[in-house]
Amino acid sequence: MARRRISAADGRAALSAAAAAASGTDRTTTATAVRFALEELAERVPGNSVEVRVPPFGVTQCIPGPRHTRGTPPNVVETDAATWLALVTGSLSWTGAVAAGKVSASGLRADLSECLPLFPELGTGVGQ
Repeated sequence: MARRRISAADGRAALSAAAAAASGTDRTTTATAVRFALEELAERVPGNSVEVRVPPFGVTQCIPGPRHTRGTPPNVVETDAATWLALVTGSLSWTGAVAAGKVSASGLRADLSECLPLFPELGTGVGQ
């Protein structure tokens, strides 16, 4: 189980602020929202076979399977903060993000479509 660093109240407040802001939020709010969502992903889908990176804010491992310990992981998902927040709130679909080149996903297990969105109540529900 992942160790929480951000309280649920602080994380949800940052996610709500980020979801409500049409032109983005300040860096601290964005960082808190991204890190909280990464913690939530690791909590809901524990494992070590996929590494999810949202530079420069955070990284986590998730999805059950073979543990990776050295070098570049075989299953990596990487995206920017705005795309990650859109994915976790459901305002952008996994398929849409990958097709638009907003997500880099490499490896057989690097498909998060079954795990996302984490917080659909905060998104538009439209998905792209």
